[in-house]
Amino acid sequence: MYDLTDIKAFVTVAKLGSFTAAAAEMHMSQPALSRRIEKLETALNTRLLKRTTRKVDLTPVGMEFNRRATELLHNFDEALLGIGDAAKNFSGEVNFSCMPSASRFFLPPILRAYHQRFPGITVRVIDQGATDAIAAVKRREADFAFNHLDTQDPELTSTLILQERLVLACPPSHPLAHRPSVKWAELCAYDYMSVTKASSNRLLIDMALATLPDKPRAFCEAQHVSTLVSFVEAGLGIAAVPNMCMPVAKHPNLVSVPLTHPVVSRKVGLISRRGSRLSLAAQKLYDDLLQLKHTLG
Repeated sequence: MYDLTDIKAFVTVAKLGSFTAAAAEMHMSQPALSRRIEKLETALNTRLLKRTTRKVDLTPVGMEFNRRATELLHNFDEALLGIGDAAKNFSGEVNFSCMPSASRFFLPPILRAYHQRFPGITVRVIDQGATDAIAAVKRREADFAFNHLDTQDPELTSTLILQERLVLACPPSHPLAHRPSVKWAELCAYDYMSVTKASSNRLLIDMALATLPDKPRAFCEAQHVSTLVSFVEAGLGIAAVPNMCMPVAKHPNLVSVPLTHPVVSRKVGLISRRGSRLSLAAQKLYDDLLQLKHTLG
């Protein structure tokens, strides 16, 4: 007879399309995982998986069983969380892709609250640029991504959380620090830093300033905006960065000032695989981030 672990082993193989990846995620050897799948197929008296040298596919019966088994595991976990202090003992993993611009000031309070509710869940934050974050979701390396929304990929679905503007990041002692707003052209007079052309934020800026007669020219470039913020904090220069890169509370070394003429903004949200159900651990974090739409909107 099969048990819940056998069902979870099958669902994990179906999700990842690989015995090797599934064994690693379940922290068991590949032979042990194979034995669990074989036990399940023997008990059901049918084949659930089609194995080839390159990949693992579901049989028609396997596809239907995967749908029902995924629902079963989800409902089982939900039931456990509804019993007393079970949430504190709930275990699992979330692989979460997040753009570096959100990692320093924006994300920590969210992860802190999540960890307090589910201390047994391990959250793996994959901090990478927008393009790589999307690729990680498609390759199933990440359950979902919190990312700049600039893709129309049919394999993915996206949900807008907020539209944020770019702001000037500068030290409190800078001449522009206490202005109510600053025009982009005014940055030309100061030591300006920017992300490289490989960044989606650089593309956004270049397109917005394309018709501007006076554009700031960077003396220093970095791959990630989080690096620029560190440079600003160290007094190296000023930079234009998304608002979420900057601290909300008063900071001894950083000030953000709205940029105008033009106002440049980007859309940020959640990206996941179309038609794929998240694990309960991932869904809880996804829902926490989704709530920001109401909090920040």
